Amino acid sequence: MKPDVELHRRFLFAIAYRMLGSAADAEDVVQEAYIRYLAVPEAEVESPKALLGTIVTRLSLNLLDSARRRRETYVGSWLPEPIWSDADALDASSPLARWQSVSVAFLVVLEQLSPLERAVFVLHELFDYDYAEIGRVVERTPAACRQLGSRAREHLERQRPRFPPTPEAHRELVARFARSVGSGDLRGLVDLLAEDVVLDADSGGRFPGAVLAPLRGREAVAGFVASAPRLPAGPFDAAIGDINGEPALLLRGRTDAAIRVVITLEIDGGVVRAIRAMANPDKLRWLNAGRDP
Repeated sequence: MKPDVELHRRFLFAIAYRMLGSAADAEDVVQEAYIRYLAVPEAEVESPKALLGTIVTRLSLNLLDSARRRRETYVGSWLPEPIWSDADALDASSPLARWQSVSVAFLVVLEQLSPLERAVFVLHELFDYDYAEIGRVVERTPAACRQLGSRAREHLERQRPRFPPTPEAHRELVARFARSVGSGDLRGLVDLLAEDVVLDADSGGRFPGAVLAPLRGREAVAGFVASAPRLPAGPFDAAIGDINGEPALLLRGRTDAAIRVVITLEIDGGVVRAIRAMANPDKLRWLNAGRDP
């Protein structure tokens, strides 16, 4: 009799979420992987975990190819779907991988890789697969996988912050950002931002007033953020929560406490170099359905 496949759910979800940047899609992939796994004769299964990992990776690659085509017609910017920091996606092979590889900033960079580069990087760097194992999963030679992994690492290294904050400093800067926005302190807000700061918002065309293209520059970004209270669907209650392994600003509806907007800050050298706001209600369903920390 096959062992309880539920034992591997955290591992499988963690791979799928990093591959897809969507908790909902990751859940669907894991469920489909179980169905396909159960159809394999027991005598052909040497390692349930390895087989399930292979199925999840291949399903994710297929879904990523089709998702990229759909995103070409997506209204505005596309950002990863946020998750609570205690979600199953944090399951990875090292403490460093647990936190950094699930941050919104990191997932945004992963989006810039080809699907195969992404699969090789995720499996090798975050889950300790060797290149021979990865080759069997993605049906490429170990040498080809090594080359894909090298290209992916080089790209990510170019994008990585040079002076990332400590968790304490990150939380304090998010708190200062929230206070500046809440009090309308435009000068204080400007002081928190890098000169070339970028603001990206994902509303899916569902949140009137959201930017539909990246907004660049300290003055332009500060001016837009400072006017955020004018946006509809308010008023909001603001609080700091732990999202994707990092502190984030959560804007909740005052009447129902549902999360309406999630704002994450990418920090380098003590200043904010990127602001990412998720306001697409479809992408916040998984977050709102989870437990309320």
